[in-house]
Amino acid sequence: MKITVVGAGAVGASCAEYIAIRNFASEVVLLDIKEGFAEGKAMDLIQTASLLKFDTKITGSTSDYSKTANSDVCVITSGIPRKPGMTREELIGINAGIVKSVSASLLEHSPNTIIIVVSNPMDTMTYLVHKTTNIAKNKIIGMGGALDSARFKYRLAEALNAPISDIDGMVLGGHSDKGMIPLTRLATRNSVPVSSFLSEERLEKVAADTKVGGATLTGLLGTSAWYAPGAAVSAMVHAIANDTQKMFPVSAFLEGEYDLNDISIGVPVILGKNGIERIVKIDLSEAENTKMQESATAVKKTNGLLEL
Repeated sequence: MKITVVGAGAVGASCAEYIAIRNFASEVVLLDIKEGFAEGKAMDLIQTASLLKFDTKITGSTSDYSKTANSDVCVITSGIPRKPGMTREELIGINAGIVKSVSASLLEHSPNTIIIVVSNPMDTMTYLVHKTTNIAKNKIIGMGGALDSARFKYRLAEALNAPISDIDGMVLGGHSDKGMIPLTRLATRNSVPVSSFLSEERLEKVAADTKVGGATLTGLLGTSAWYAPGAAVSAMVHAIANDTQKMFPVSAFLEGEYDLNDISIGVPVILGKNGIERIVKIDLSEAENTKMQESATAVKKTNGLLEL
């Protein structure tokens, strides 16, 4: 299993690191446009192999897409990150050109690859790859929901004063501060609804904190987060590489599911060797469905800024 990560910045390097140390891939290729940057990151990472006991080969390259040939999964993290006060949508002008060029170059050398999009605005960048390539819709996946759900579970565990391993929960909708839909109604602690432990007011606070999870970290760090995004990508790639049939909320292209068409947005899917094996339909409440439609409207508005 060969994995390519495009963009050797903090997010891309974390993706490569977490994929490598899980020891399921034969090779990870890290690629960047900055001369020597990916090579240096790859060398630094591979020097941890004897200490962390993994055998994954890690290769770095400056803009040489031939090194990515025959990749089974390609992860696109390239683009400018958020700065404090910026929305994900404000990145669209620069990042759209980058993502379009990168996806075309990857497919030239790996026409059968599965693409995972991390670059922001993530739902719109995922949609862009759908509209500018000819690969099947199940092979184009946006990362956002997996990360947002991890942040949701963190906030639930915090509110419950419980270990995160006790918590199950999911975030649907757009990967934006206003578009996320944390499903507090369906969240559980060891199969017991969290509403049995937390007041409605506290659950609303959990949902609100989840929605601004990325902005909170950007404000603290001065740039986008990288550990949790890297871990989210690693978990998704692991599910694909090992055909685990694990469920993740991801940005998937919809053609009637959830009463939505011609849009990439966060919904639960089963991930396996073919990428998205199937989209899972959840019976949303009236309020949740209204939020889903509102989130989709916002995503489509951002999509309208693309020059396709």
